[in-house]
Amino acid sequence: MVASSETSPAPVPHHTEDAFGGAGNLDASSHTVQLLTPTGERVSDHRYDPLVEHLDRDALAGLYRDMVLVRRFDAEATSLQRQGELGLWPPSLGQEAAQVGSGRAMNPRDYAFPSYREHGVAYTRGLDLTELLHLFRGQDHGGWDPARHNFHLYTLVIGSHTLHATGYAMAMQRDGDVGTGDPDRDRAAVAYFGDGATSQGDVYEAMVFAAVNDAPVVFFCQNNQWAISEPSTRQSTVPLAQRATGVGIPSVRVDGNDVLACHAVTLEALRRARAGGGPTMIEAVTYRMGAHTTSDDPTRYRSRAEEDLWRSRDPIDRLRLLLEAEGIGADFFTELDREAEELGERLRDYCRSLAPPPPSAMFEHVYATEHHLVTADREWFDTYQAGFEEGQ
Repeated sequence: MVASSETSPAPVPHHTEDAFGGAGNLDASSHTVQLLTPTGERVSDHRYDPLVEHLDRDALAGLYRDMVLVRRFDAEATSLQRQGELGLWPPSLGQEAAQVGSGRAMNPRDYAFPSYREHGVAYTRGLDLTELLHLFRGQDHGGWDPARHNFHLYTLVIGSHTLHATGYAMAMQRDGDVGTGDPDRDRAAVAYFGDGATSQGDVYEAMVFAAVNDAPVVFFCQNNQWAISEPSTRQSTVPLAQRATGVGIPSVRVDGNDVLACHAVTLEALRRARAGGGPTMIEAVTYRMGAHTTSDDPTRYRSRAEEDLWRSRDPIDRLRLLLEAEGIGADFFTELDREAEELGERLRDYCRSLAPPPPSAMFEHVYATEHHLVTADREWFDTYQAGFEEGQ
């Protein structure tokens, strides 16, 4: 174990030199929670150590397995897009620890509101990862039943779903599912978004509503350093976590490439939310190793040196170093590699087996119940289609 630093590194002039990424000009009051260093050493933190005591060696191996399989899924989906099988893909390469660590902190009754690259969170909520391909292949509006996993459909409008998460959390509160002391009843919501979304008015409005209503919602910001081609240094002059303090929401900054720290801070925030303690904002400082989406070319706006620096902090590599130090043998990693390859093969076969849906499918699952405007549009479209069949 190594001692924990009580302060962040001193301010630095350049984006790639900041030891924790983030806004690039941290102050002495900005403490970043870290429980596992990039070299695989455990860090002691008296506040968060008790929250990861339940993670024995098998549990740590499970977190490692989660991250490896999610990365293999992401790599295969990226390849499928390059092969013309998907219309678009938003890679999550490098963000596995933030997503798996936080996702595994949720209870089954908690509800997650993702943006569009939360593949790791989806996996922890029990989705078959093949279901994520539907949206990006144009098969349907989403591909999964949100109620089945308490995992909302992906949201492509930046930041809008933070309002949905806050409203849903307020409904939990009004339904009496918060602060009862019954772990089988109390629940909370988690809204995932990126650093760029923190500049959207929707996010700020959601935080205001959450704060004044003590809504049981966790705002989980994955600061991956780049809002497409705009660096986080152009988003804020202070750590993004501080944006929540302006509306009275407690916040915490965490090493987003440290799966243990991400798990601990999310567990604490969720426990407080379920108990009636109100919202929290978490800023997970991580890095988008790949492109924003497969339509993006990151070499046009960031340097190879920056990418290499963050690859040295790979979230999967650091947990593997810890597992090896704790005696996990080579057979575990070999078997996991085989499992990952089988997952990739299954994804390829599944994706290529999806036949184009009929055009009328666009009218399905628009609302929870039938809507007269959708009915009228469907009837008009059916008549229009029939005209072609009759040669008119």
